[in-house]
Amino acid sequence: MAKTETEKETPKMKPRPIVRLGIFLISHSFLVSVVCCTAGVLALLLLPVLAKNTYISENALMPGSASSLLSNHDIAEANRLVNELSSLNLERKDAGIESQKILARYMSDLGAEVSYHKFHPPQNHFHPLHFFSSPHSGIIGENFSCSSYGVNTVGIIRSPRGDGKEAIVLVTPYNFGRSDSSETLSLSIAYSVFSLLSRVTWLAKDIIWLIADSQYGEHESVAAWLRDYHTPSFTGLVSLNADACVEGNNLYISKDNSVVQGKISDGFGRAGTMAAALVLKVTDRNGLWDDTLSIYAEASNGQMPNLDLINIVNYLAVHRQGLHVQIQKFWSDLDLKWLEFLGKTFELLGKVARSLNPNWKFGIPASDYIEGTTTLASSLYYQALGIPTGPHGAFRDFQVDAITLEISPRVSSNNKARRNEFLLRGGRLIEGVIRSVNNLLEKFHQSFFLYLLTSPSKFVSVGVYMIAFALLVAPLPLVAASLYADANELDFGMKNDKYTPMDTASNEINITFRSWKWLSAAKEVFVVHIWGVIVLLLPYFICQMRDWSPTTSFVSWVFLAMLSLLILYLILGSPFSHGYSLEKGEWAMLKSVTISAIFIGLLLMSVVNFATAEIGALLMVPMSLMAQPLKPDIRAASLRSFFRVICNLVLGFVAFPPVTFFMLKGIFEGPDCINLGDFWNWLESLWAWNSATYIYIGMVHLPCWVLCIHILLHSC
Repeated sequence: MAKTETEKETPKMKPRPIVRLGIFLISHSFLVSVVCCTAGVLALLLLPVLAKNTYISENALMPGSASSLLSNHDIAEANRLVNELSSLNLERKDAGIESQKILARYMSDLGAEVSYHKFHPPQNHFHPLHFFSSPHSGIIGENFSCSSYGVNTVGIIRSPRGDGKEAIVLVTPYNFGRSDSSETLSLSIAYSVFSLLSRVTWLAKDIIWLIADSQYGEHESVAAWLRDYHTPSFTGLVSLNADACVEGNNLYISKDNSVVQGKISDGFGRAGTMAAALVLKVTDRNGLWDDTLSIYAEASNGQMPNLDLINIVNYLAVHRQGLHVQIQKFWSDLDLKWLEFLGKTFELLGKVARSLNPNWKFGIPASDYIEGTTTLASSLYYQALGIPTGPHGAFRDFQVDAITLEISPRVSSNNKARRNEFLLRGGRLIEGVIRSVNNLLEKFHQSFFLYLLTSPSKFVSVGVYMIAFALLVAPLPLVAASLYADANELDFGMKNDKYTPMDTASNEINITFRSWKWLSAAKEVFVVHIWGVIVLLLPYFICQMRDWSPTTSFVSWVFLAMLSLLILYLILGSPFSHGYSLEKGEWAMLKSVTISAIFIGLLLMSVVNFATAEIGALLMVPMSLMAQPLKPDIRAASLRSFFRVICNLVLGFVAFPPVTFFMLKGIFEGPDCINLGDFWNWLESLWAWNSATYIYIGMVHLPCWVLCIHILLHSC
């Protein structure tokens, strides 16, 4: 009997330290949320300071190791091509065909295999069943006529030292019949390089020169050619065949009704697997610096090419050709006063750190920080849009590393004194990049695919920029667990730091019954997410109204979305339809489930498109953590409650997707560029590119925003 009493007096074992730590964090979720959110925003602002210098990971690339072979003779031949193209009368109906004949003749004279690729412009109409297929499935509509197709001109140089299994692609967009001097210059640069590569002996990969017909858009012509390049002809899914239209045969007949001399085929010309692709464009924007090279790298869903491809372009452009290299960014951001203040603050902290210890390399000059932050913000913005910033995006859909190079001469391209020098610099840059890629024995794989650029020579790797996102979303599961415990009146055993487990049968039964209260909140969250799916499908029906303007379509989409939400509430039940009032425990349970949905959605989106998840976290995490019914705060009439009401209203307004879009557009592109129909045009571009951002908005962001507003407008 004494032994039994001793056993009863033995205290129960305490939980493991990791469990106690979790309980402690949940019990202090408010403090953890404030610390993590502040640290997450600070970590995001510190990314330009933490950026590292770029370096070439693949030793085989060896950029600049060989002297350039491009000579003035190649430039002279390119000028002859330009003069012949410029002499055409653009008013003639067959000016486009004549331009294609001239280009085909010049490529054929170099010994290249020349072919034409015909395509129809894709139908830009939303269809839910085609959303998860590849962009622009290539199905030609029955209402297309032969006069509406575009024609790409393709030249292929077979490598003398290769086996035909790999190829490098050079793309120059050109609007046949309505071209300008800038497009003609890009053709001349590409032709000078193409002419050189037809004579060299070191070439180990085939060279494909694609002159993309840009009358229906630069990306459309490249995407159509790539789709047919990777689609076997016997499937019947390729675009228009060469003999599908009778008038298309005029391309192969010269003025004397004889076939153009050379290797000109009416079939589809193919080479090997694409190792890399370069899209070359020339713009006549006169800059303040010397000849400027702008690099565009973002593809659909925020995909980026291998960093080594950008590194060799930057190295050759700066150290070999003396070009001023820049990454696409918003120059308007340079005028922000708070950004200048942050830059000076970090510069001062860096000086203090170096005075304490010279080995501490923290802080950068304020000007570098401003430029780095601007470039970083632009990169996040374009990646979050999920839309390619150039024709190179079509290659990333087929897992081919590609970038768009846009060269801008310092003086007008009409200045003949500097034209040859400009052509020589641009041609030698392309030659050097092709020579480096030619050295590769395998595809790009050594360097980073997940990165953010703060300048052409500095980057932030995935291991660094994910810290900011992790800090932002870390409080979500803790707050969800804390709200769940409060709603069910659970005691985690942390009162006075003593573990007091509730192990009686009656307490366990009560906890079990109370824990099922989450089903009601889960049902409401599920209903709102069903509404989000309906909102995603509404554009399909709105697009059937062909005569509607973008503004009318946007207003109709908002009206139908609100009407569908009301109908769904009436059918499946809602707090409004049953006189249901959210009590303290019930709105806390709804908030807990909502936060859990936001947490899962942001984590899934971060895998697909980190930029979208990062911007979504910046908007939704503070709103979801702050959300609670407004009526008690209004009744309290205290300074703290008033501040909370203002924060909830501001966060709710800013996090609404159309408002967020217009605010970002106004900040980055200027308030004069804002138009109500722009949001609808953006939605159209998202579903046209099958962007995952469209799915995120409809199935994560918008439903969770509605649920947060739902909590704000209820009494308790």
